[in-house]
Amino acid sequence: MATWLRLPGRAPRPRRPAQPRRCAGGPAGLCAALLRTDGFVGGRWLPAAAAFPVHDPASGAELGLVADCGVREARAAVRAAHEAFRGWRGAAAKERSSLLRKWYDLMMQNKDDLAKIITAESGKPLKEAQGEIVYSALFLEWFSEEARRIYGDVIYTPAKEKRALVLKQPLGVAAVITPWNFPSAMITRKVGAALAAGCTVVVKPAEHTPFSALALAELANQAGIPPGVYNVIPCSRKKAKEVGEALCTDPLVSKISFTGSTATGKVLLHHAAGSVKRVSMELGGHAPFIVFDSANVDQAVAGAMASKFRNSGQTCVCSNRFLVQRGIHDSFVKKFAEAMKTNLRVGNGFEERTTQGPLIDEKAVEKVEKHVSDAVSKGATIVTGGKRHQLGKNFFEPTLLSNVTRDMLCSHEETFGPLAPVIKFDTEEEAVAIANAADVGLAGYFYSQDPAQIWRVAEQLEVGMVGVNEGLISSVECPFGGVKQSGLGREGSKYGIDEYLELKYVCFGGGTIYLPLDLEVLSMLGLGLCLKLHRNLCTRILFRYVHA
Repeated sequence: MATWLRLPGRAPRPRRPAQPRRCAGGPAGLCAALLRTDGFVGGRWLPAAAAFPVHDPASGAELGLVADCGVREARAAVRAAHEAFRGWRGAAAKERSSLLRKWYDLMMQNKDDLAKIITAESGKPLKEAQGEIVYSALFLEWFSEEARRIYGDVIYTPAKEKRALVLKQPLGVAAVITPWNFPSAMITRKVGAALAAGCTVVVKPAEHTPFSALALAELANQAGIPPGVYNVIPCSRKKAKEVGEALCTDPLVSKISFTGSTATGKVLLHHAAGSVKRVSMELGGHAPFIVFDSANVDQAVAGAMASKFRNSGQTCVCSNRFLVQRGIHDSFVKKFAEAMKTNLRVGNGFEERTTQGPLIDEKAVEKVEKHVSDAVSKGATIVTGGKRHQLGKNFFEPTLLSNVTRDMLCSHEETFGPLAPVIKFDTEEEAVAIANAADVGLAGYFYSQDPAQIWRVAEQLEVGMVGVNEGLISSVECPFGGVKQSGLGREGSKYGIDEYLELKYVCFGGGTIYLPLDLEVLSMLGLGLCLKLHRNLCTRILFRYVHA
């Protein structure tokens, strides 16, 4: 291609096979090369005036001290991202695609070391952490491909001498605020889309799990992501509020993406409203898991185990209420209890047999304890579990409750822990009414072998995602998000990149038009146009109707 047809930006780097790399041991046997402790701003590692400790939730041991970034560092990161945006937005889609793919390759090369970091700082069992890293990396792979599929449109207007174009352009700087329960995947699901669209980002990770975000920064740097395109500002809980407000109110930030509690989401929405920023949020869930009389009970139990106890019940799409029809209620409860006793093993996430690690902190344990105590005081029965585990203050026994009623806390609050309360119901209408009574609607699950019932219930559940005879629904190819107070927008899938793009309508009048446009850009628009090169190296566009 002639040089005059190239978009501005750096020349793409040639791809080379990933080479295996050895890591020196850091704290808890972690890879020292990936265990960064400073903020990452403008392509440089920057210490802060203060630091905060990060602890292993299983043992309580200190993993390290991390830079405690404040408002000053947040604003510096935003400025760096804003300056980098000028070049990144103009980079060829293929270049952005290649760099994201290189980042993916490095994640896969380092997947075992990255997984160990997740287990150390979040307590998640190592096998689950390894699964998260692959899932996380796949978002970079997916959006590296989507970067080259951002298409515009052409609209034929009623006026014969006019034609209309629709362009998709990157929003600008995106502030990304992520949770601790998926410290890697929640970053790449947002950042992959943002970078593919041509946006730059400032990431504020959860205070419990900053090491994963900083490890991703190290690999992004190695991949050749330009300085300022990906920035990370870790901070302590004490500074989280002021840093969050600074990001949401900074006039250089065009987009806020947040995953976390509904309460915090409302605060950030309030801050973002002042400058009318684009916002996408994945907030709290209270997922119903319905088992109808027609269901295969064994399949339902297997789905319940997968849906409820992943990450010790600490996921936003975990089943929080089990609604079981009277005809199979007793059989389901019995088999569910047996499966829990047989398959669940509480322990340190680094131990091979562990399926249930610690909760993130003692406050999380206290909430589970409160829900169990409240339910029992109102007539619920503990089938198995029900108390703290002897391993330590952050461990709780996987717990199954029966005889649960709608007035109990666990029936209308998200527990975010290893508690499975079972509510008995009689009719389909009753189950749907109970499921839809919540003011949130992220995910829902149900088991049935009745085709007509499957269609009815799938359409009636007021949630953004439905699992039918399936307990695990997340996939990079599918849109993730909720309705009601569970959030705004969608992540992942072909729809996720739209959250970081703006539509621009361009009207051309006057018949034949001469524009200094790149042929490659025009071809990406997919227009039915006749193109000719003019001698002054402009592109001559002759608008024509194209008939099938």
